[in-house]
Amino acid sequence: MTHTPMRRPSTRFVLTAFTAAALLVGSHVLSATEARADDKPSVPPGTEASASPPVEVDADNPGLKMVDGATLAPAKVLDIKSVIESEGGEERREDTNSDVKYALQAEVLFGKDSAKLSPAANGRIQAIANEIKKENAKQVRIFGFTDNLGSSAHGDVLSKQRADAVHSVLSKALSDAGITYEVRGYGEQFPIADNSDEEGRKKNRRVEVSYPRGGGSQG
Repeated sequence: MTHTPMRRPSTRFVLTAFTAAALLVGSHVLSATEARADDKPSVPPGTEASASPPVEVDADNPGLKMVDGATLAPAKVLDIKSVIESEGGEERREDTNSDVKYALQAEVLFGKDSAKLSPAANGRIQAIANEIKKENAKQVRIFGFTDNLGSSAHGDVLSKQRADAVHSVLSKALSDAGITYEVRGYGEQFPIADNSDEEGRKKNRRVEVSYPRGGGSQG
């Protein structure tokens, strides 16, 4: 029996096969890399839900209904405050749903450390009286205040004297309106500004006139 000797593959064939295999592997690696790149989302992460339709709510769902016997709380109107102040702060008006309040700086009404009304004060008080008539208010509060300079006792007396002076003019202007008055002097209590500088002290030296809207009484 004749044996045919086996021939070894040539070096050229081996290199060719190795090169083909390497190219094939490289092709797979490149394809895999490109596949991962294509898998990236088309929209930024976290925004996918924005394209989703809104969730439907079943109005007949028992979980959304009030239990038997339950009632809604009474509707409540929020108290909204509107504040108007003159450029120099000499006069301030506050409006809420229930009340109107004027705050007049003492310098507008009186001389320094005095409870005597200036000539210009009468016209300003008359204007407030006209507003009270329009609102048909039956109760008016007149409160005097001072800054914290000087003794507390002196501030209490001066603030009450100033409130009395405004009340005297206001009551004459509203003599036929059937109004009751509450007149007090609070001295340095209840400041509306900082007493550490003159600008703040000037605002605190004031007389406030307040009354309810619609002819009601103040609480």
